[in-house]
Amino acid sequence: MSVAPEPGSRPAHTGISRRTAGWLVAAFLVLTLGAVASLVHLPYAILKPGPAFNTLGRATDGRDLISVKDRGTFPTSGALDFTTVSVYGGPGNPVNAWDVLIGWLDHSSAVLPEQEIFPKGQTSKQIESQNLADMTDSQQVAVAVALRNLGLTVPQVVGVAQVQPGSPAAAQLRTGDKLLTVDGVKVTDGAGIREAIQKHKPGESVRLTVRRKSEVLTLDVPTKAAGGRTVLGIVLQTTFDLPVNVVIDAGDVGGPSAGLMFSLGVYDKLSPGALTGGQQIAGTGTLAPDEQVGPIGGIAQKMVGARRDGARWFLAPADNCNEVVGHVPDGLTVVRVGTFSQARDAVESIAAHQTGNLPHCTATAAAR
Repeated sequence: MSVAPEPGSRPAHTGISRRTAGWLVAAFLVLTLGAVASLVHLPYAILKPGPAFNTLGRATDGRDLISVKDRGTFPTSGALDFTTVSVYGGPGNPVNAWDVLIGWLDHSSAVLPEQEIFPKGQTSKQIESQNLADMTDSQQVAVAVALRNLGLTVPQVVGVAQVQPGSPAAAQLRTGDKLLTVDGVKVTDGAGIREAIQKHKPGESVRLTVRRKSEVLTLDVPTKAAGGRTVLGIVLQTTFDLPVNVVIDAGDVGGPSAGLMFSLGVYDKLSPGALTGGQQIAGTGTLAPDEQVGPIGGIAQKMVGARRDGARWFLAPADNCNEVVGHVPDGLTVVRVGTFSQARDAVESIAAHQTGNLPHCTATAAAR
């Protein structure tokens, strides 16, 4: 027989108050949402400040980051840091909802659609291989520019990096061939070769002189039409006959954006005196054979990383000024550069404490 509780009596005490029960339910929901968020992969990439590496110092394996094998170097001091960006996301390494939320809340990070950073359809291995290839090319250009500014002659060679299967050139050209002349005219860069090929109608042959290992060959190579242009069906690559054996050890860092700082580091090691005057100067920028400094991605994160690692000066490509303005960390002064010579002059001015006329990224410069 059940007995109803008397009016006004309290139910039996369960040991858990309503407030505690509410907190337990809320905690359970948070944990559940957190678990779900960690499992939800989103098509975003997150850019965060990466470490800076002194081109005048040691690499991660303890060896000189820049070493010269067949020529003496000069003592130097200070730092010429190349800066990096840590990238999260992409093929094989997706980010989850928590990662994206934290990235949005972190003012030093940038959250971007994945396709803006990673080429569509490429695997993580393909992306890594391309980044390492870009790094290798940037190092060779950096050494060539530095040596030329030291007064050395550095011949430029255009070679065949790839022959497209089934193309008219496949029967005659080989990967590794060095192009010497096109229709009897000496060639020094890829633009000149492409311009010479455009003088032919698709189907006509182009006379090429190539060096294949130790042999020089004269070949009549047929052309074809592609995208409204006359082409041979090859991928060109510019290399250099370097008169000095310079080795750059960048570890597992990839991409072309350290070219400018590598070149300054090589120049400093092979010229008398400390280029920096003992100052710590960071920077970034691609470098072309004609000494032009090109824009890069993630400059806001690179400036944060540079300041965090102790730099007070930062060399930024002129074409990145629109991303520099409004994002410079406290304590960091950014100098705008467009060529290797401008960057070298800026470093020398910083070393001499004559910085009043250095160009900076302003709203006007960014709007150009």
